[in-house]
Amino acid sequence: MTAYLALVLHAHLPFVRHPEHDRFLEEYWLYEAVLDAYLPLVQLCQGWARDRVQARLTLSLSPTLNAMLQDGLLRKRCLRYLDERIELAGREIHRTHFEPRFHPLAILYRQRFESLRATYLEYRTDLTAAWMEFQERGLLELITCAGTHPILPFLTQDSPAWHAQVSVALDQHWKVYGRHPNGFWLPECAYVPDMEPLLAHHGHRWLVLESEGLLGAMPKPYQGLFAPVLTPAGWAAFGREPAVARQVWSRQAGYPGDHAYRDYYRDIGFDLDLDYLKPYLPLAERRTPTGVKYHRITGPGVDKQPYDPTAASARVSQHASHFLDLLRFQAAETSGNRDLPPLIMAPFDAELFGHWWYEGVGFLDCLVRGLNSPGQEIQMITPTDYLAQHPRLQAAAPAASSWGEGGYWKVWLNETNAWLQPGLRSAQRRMMELVSRLPGPRAASVTPNQKKGSRGMTSGNTTSRNRSQNEKEPPPFNSDSLQNRALQQAGRELLLAQSSDWAFMLYHRTTANYARQRVIDHLNAFQSLHNQIQSGVIDETALHLREERYNLFPDLNVHYWSEPTCRPFQG
Repeated sequence: MTAYLALVLHAHLPFVRHPEHDRFLEEYWLYEAVLDAYLPLVQLCQGWARDRVQARLTLSLSPTLNAMLQDGLLRKRCLRYLDERIELAGREIHRTHFEPRFHPLAILYRQRFESLRATYLEYRTDLTAAWMEFQERGLLELITCAGTHPILPFLTQDSPAWHAQVSVALDQHWKVYGRHPNGFWLPECAYVPDMEPLLAHHGHRWLVLESEGLLGAMPKPYQGLFAPVLTPAGWAAFGREPAVARQVWSRQAGYPGDHAYRDYYRDIGFDLDLDYLKPYLPLAERRTPTGVKYHRITGPGVDKQPYDPTAASARVSQHASHFLDLLRFQAAETSGNRDLPPLIMAPFDAELFGHWWYEGVGFLDCLVRGLNSPGQEIQMITPTDYLAQHPRLQAAAPAASSWGEGGYWKVWLNETNAWLQPGLRSAQRRMMELVSRLPGPRAASVTPNQKKGSRGMTSGNTTSRNRSQNEKEPPPFNSDSLQNRALQQAGRELLLAQSSDWAFMLYHRTTANYARQRVIDHLNAFQSLHNQIQSGVIDETALHLREERYNLFPDLNVHYWSEPTCRPFQG
């Protein structure tokens, strides 16, 4: 029996855009990801298209990432970053002229950076155009996730807040890619059964769960993780296969920790004279990675040996071959007496390939080409294609789970970040209350064939929550007024504050100060806008500054925070 592999890459970064600074440290997250992961993936797809390789890869793109990839200011700065890497590599060629261990690597870096820059310019610095091209060619299936990548189970108590996150993502995906996505990436694969009634309101077909979510389903899936189940809301739920995934993402137990591979942490940004490096750093007095790395992992100690690209390439081939053997073994173990052909679900962060694991893009290339070899029993497929071929699924109710530490919420709800939740809940309920007072019909979920400006509406009387006797009734809203702009910006501030990234950074103590400042800033801005809307006096200058800095979701439909909840998608 034929077996299938579904590779799903989830590409996401939090929205970071600071036009008020010429250089901003956290903006470099985007530039590094473009250089290390996204552009190499584009070149990989170009190679597959050129060589007519049969590849079917699923790429999940978060709305915040799409917004940054399309932003003119960030694209200009990203190109500057590439130009600076080329200049730095050129200086390194001269500096290492009498260092035979590093000189060939400096030459390779400049060639690589120049090649990536040429690819970036080929798409006029808009990588969403590249993803669209490869979707049309059949190499990629593009899907989306929630608007700012929140932990959706935290929003289930306020269903309009849940629907707002999903609906703005669908709006943006349709606007950018011209299609309604069949799949939906649950941020952090976070799922609770209480989400099922909410899932029923949107027109996706499938999602991915952590292994505990499927293995703990009721009734127990008789094919385990190797076939999807039909959830109560009518979605197909695919479970991540941990043994296969561990080989690819684990630095301790998997391929990325091989001693022949390039060391991620050893960078000339920490080795060379600071004055020499200053022109290439976001903060002149602070050492940060440059992307030029000359050492391999070598071992657990601090002493590192020079990186050997030839030896690393040989290990990539060996690891891709080993991975194919592992897939065949898993398929053979699970194929007996099964109603459906086994499917191995392998979801990963897209940034793993090329950024965290430098050789990861080469591994993907070897793997996909190996899957195209004659007589191969494993076929690459997307979840959508699998469901088209095998629509009859076992019905089961998945268990609560996430792919975070321990398979639950510890990363995003613990002693370091629990203080976020009261403020977030208060803000989302205040947003719902503001929108509930809007005159006219309520908004429903947008269908792709609806024209801009004609959002789906359902009639119904607006209802206000109970107010204290001392609370004044706010003045009427004008949908074209300054108040409406303020309400849209309040929605953006709330969406951005709900991002799971801030809690993640607080827990892992990585750029925790920035994460804390972002949440507080967004909640304070929301509160200020809330008060201004209540009073009817809007500070237009301050509003314009917020609109300029946080310019994602320009057509934000504030009615998504209204009640009753959105009607089902009818595309």
